[in-house]
Amino acid sequence: MTSTAALQPDPARITACTVSRDIQNFDLLIEDMETELGESWGDLAFEDANGFFGQPDAENLEFIAIAVDDQDEENIAFVGEIIRNAKKHGIKVVVIAEELSPIALHQLMRGGADDFVPYPLPEGALHEAIERMRQPEPVAAAPAPEQIAEAPNAPAVSKSDRDGVVLPVHGLAGGVGASTFAVNLAWELSQAMKKTNKRVCLLDLDLQFGSVSTYLDLPRRESVFELLSDTASMDTESFMQALQTYNTDLHVLTAPADILPLDLITSEDVNALIDMARTQFEFVVIDMPSTLVQWTEAVLSQAHVYFALLELDMRSAQNTLRLIRALKSEDLPFERLRFALNRAPKFADLSGKSRVKRMAESLDIDIEIQLPEGGKVVSQAGDHGLPLAETAAKVPLRKEIQKLAVSLYELSEATAEAANA
Repeated sequence: MTSTAALQPDPARITACTVSRDIQNFDLLIEDMETELGESWGDLAFEDANGFFGQPDAENLEFIAIAVDDQDEENIAFVGEIIRNAKKHGIKVVVIAEELSPIALHQLMRGGADDFVPYPLPEGALHEAIERMRQPEPVAAAPAPEQIAEAPNAPAVSKSDRDGVVLPVHGLAGGVGASTFAVNLAWELSQAMKKTNKRVCLLDLDLQFGSVSTYLDLPRRESVFELLSDTASMDTESFMQALQTYNTDLHVLTAPADILPLDLITSEDVNALIDMARTQFEFVVIDMPSTLVQWTEAVLSQAHVYFALLELDMRSAQNTLRLIRALKSEDLPFERLRFALNRAPKFADLSGKSRVKRMAESLDIDIEIQLPEGGKVVSQAGDHGLPLAETAAKVPLRKEIQKLAVSLYELSEATAEAANA
């Protein structure tokens, strides 16, 4: 469709529009829009969008799909203005992004976009985004006069129906620092939200050698095994009873006391566990086993961002390649992976930075997060059962994780504000 033809008076009511520099660059989007909406959609150029929202033809618009690529980054502020104008007119916005930098995408989401889908479009991704946008806004429940009393050191049950962000952390080789990253990311998120009533949960799903309890000096409870072995009867109270609090700010489900087979739990169990955690917490950080198991797919499907940690070595490179190949062969959403390089080269190490670039190019991935070497203070913090913020707050590794946590919190807040606007 062209911007002229699609918006002419037509028997079909226009309920959606694509907005782009040139829609012909997004042929898969055209196909999916026709599949979802038939003739009830049109196309607008960037310069025509703002003027169109106030016209009578736009009265029935449910949403717009803004299609952008790396060539649009120089005009990203103008694209953000289109998003804000659409929201003012009560129009939902989904961003279709191809090779857009994380900073530019962050800017668009903070501008009020309701959803994001990568391009080329995964199978069914646009349909799912449209269904999410069409869901009615949740009605906030009236606050209860008091919270339900729990066992000592167990967090209180929340009366509100939250919708937490799921952030799994997966080490692509042994010793890459996945558990250290998961523990400190969860702690920094809890500190970023300390002055609010928002909460963070850390789930240790490495049932055999999970070390979250060691890194936070928490006991391993038998109630964890009881919860995992019978999720069918799990309710809010039993779930919260199995958790512990660290310094009253972070809520933790440790690994069981004994080494258990990873197939003790199924995909249904994991989905039930994550669904329960999401109703009680704004962020759910999951420390994953390095092994791929049957329920890894369930976690990946629930994840908003799936952090994959690697190092600058051959084993990490080979395992990354094998992981991507496995996910693609099963048609799983591998685009949710966000690669984090631990023990990254220092700023002045040009040779090391060149190796990082070559590694990313050879694997055809973007290494979006680079974590500096932490040194002995990292192992010392783990031995003492303390986050880095409490033992070595000024080390570069801690500062990098803190920046990431703050950005995740701000993005979540901006998305929530846009949804409530």
